[in-house]
This record gives sequence, structure tokens and C-alpha cells, in this order.
Amino acid sequence: MKVFITGGLGQIGSHIAELFLERGDKVHVIDNLATGRIEHLQEHKNLQITIDTIANKKLVDELFKSFQPNIVIHTAASYKDPNDWYNDTLTNCVGGSNIISASIRHNINRFIYFQTSLCYGLKPIEQPITLNHPILPATTSYSITKTSNENFLQISGLDYVTFRLANVIGPRNVAGPLPIFYQRLKDRKKCFITKSRRDFVFVKDLAKVVIKACEGYGSGTYHFSSGKDVSIKELYDEVVNSMNFEVYPEPEIREIGNDDVFSILLDPSKTFEDFGEIKFSSLEDTVSSAINYFYEYGTLGEYTHLKLKK
Repeated sequence: MKVFITGGLGQIGSHIAELFLERGDKVHVIDNLATGRIEHLQEHKNLQITIDTIANKKLVDELFKSFQPNIVIHTAASYKDPNDWYNDTLTNCVGGSNIISASIRHNINRFIYFQTSLCYGLKPIEQPITLNHPILPATTSYSITKTSNENFLQISGLDYVTFRLANVIGPRNVAGPLPIFYQRLKDRKKCFITKSRRDFVFVKDLAKVVIKACEGYGSGTYHFSSGKDVSIKELYDEVVNSMNFEVYPEPEIREIGNDDVFSILLDPSKTFEDFGEIKFSSLEDTVSSAINYFYEYGTLGEYTHLKLKK
């Protein structure tokens, strides 16, 4: 295969790229390094890397023409500042439409997309959330722009698979509570914990399923979820355990903010039917893997779709 990966130096994209390179496939990644890192992928004879933005339509067209991909995996997304509507729109809508349009013109075989579970809004009407749940993204810039691009894909005529994601964590994780807990504990600062729950899934487990999607498994929209959630406090405790703290600042427990939700638990039954059994890694192993990465490479900052109260 010849695989084109946007956001290919980020958490999800780089792990997918590594699996393809291990198989002997050819991979071209594009990343603007907003949340990706060049060290996430080692030099490889079958790897090409472009450092630029997918909002550059002329460049995107040139890359597709020269590389001629069979598969496009669109992981690139802007999300690190909830008030930055411009860059969210530029990357998630304009850039995303550039990638979809180029995929149409170059007759790619399959398009893989990743959607936020926030597309269902902050007040889901069912738990777990099924694929029939209404789409209600008008809560954050991130969810609005990601949903717009999913809509473009749905009318494109391309053969595609969309994964609406639970909370993907592990090595190279730059957003959400895990890297924030690590950095604040490392700096001996107090953490805050909301009274919410999430389904935390290991990025390498997702990457394996994406490979199957590229091989022809599934069609249309799926949830990537274990179907089980844990409290944010449980995640915090795992971080503390992995960092081997005996004494650490007691966390502050906070109520859920207006831009947050108690739980977004996705129903993965269709995914299990079409992709087969998924052996999900334990929370302990997932967190330990991420902490080992943070020890070596550090974190990039406190990125989250939430408007943090400092």
C-alpha cells in the first residue's frame, strides 16, 4: 500500500505510520508540528515527511500527484486552544476539505477519518451512546469544525470509514488529563479532578483496528470504544502509581464545568461485529506506557478542549 497520513507526527498518526512501515508499506506524512513532533517517527527508506499545513491546497495537490496514495488517513486536527476558532476552521474545515477533494480527484481506494465524540453534544440523551444518537456539535469550536469535515466526507462519494473516538491516550499523548496530571505532579503542583467519567483507550489498540479498516474491514461510521468508562480520579490514581509517588499534593475535586460532560460512553457493538474482537489494553499498562514516554520526551503543554480554570 501507499498510505498518506495527515497529522502523521502526532499521537495517533505516528503510531499508525509505524505499523504500516513495519509491514513494508510506503508512507507519506504531513504535519505542521502544532502538536506533533519530528522525533515521533524514525528515518525509514519507505517514509516521506512534509512539514507544512494541509490548509495549503496547492501543496496538498502536489503531494497527492507525486505520491499517488491508495489510502488516506486523516488524523490532523486543530484543538489545543478552545478559543482559537480561526485555526480550528483553517485546519479542520479548510484543510480537511482539501484532503477530501484531493482524494476524490486522485481516486484513492479508501479514506479513514477520526471524529470527536463531542459531536453528540454535552447532554447525550442515552448512555451508552449509539450511532443513531442525534449529532449536536454546537458546543465547542473543535466539535463544530470536526463535524463539518465529517459531513464533507459523507457527501464526497469516497469509500470511507469514520471512527468516532473514546478518549485515546498513551505515548505521544499531548492533550487531556493524562499529560496534565503528569506535568503538574512532576512539578509538585496540585491537580484538579472533575467529577466525570471517560472511556480511556490505548492508541496502539486503535492503530491495529485502523490497519484492518485500510485492508477493507467495515464501511461507514463506527465508535472506537471499549464500552466501559472509569472516573477521572481512577486515571489520576494510575498516574500517581506509575510515577511511584509516596507523597504528593492532594488533588482538588471540582464540579463539572459548562463546557464539560459527566460521561460520553460510546456503544461499540457495531465495531465489534464488523472488525471482530478487540483486546483492549488495561488502564494500568496504558498509563505506564505514556508515563515512560513523558519521562523521555516531556509534555507539550496543558492542551484540552476545556476552558481551564487555573
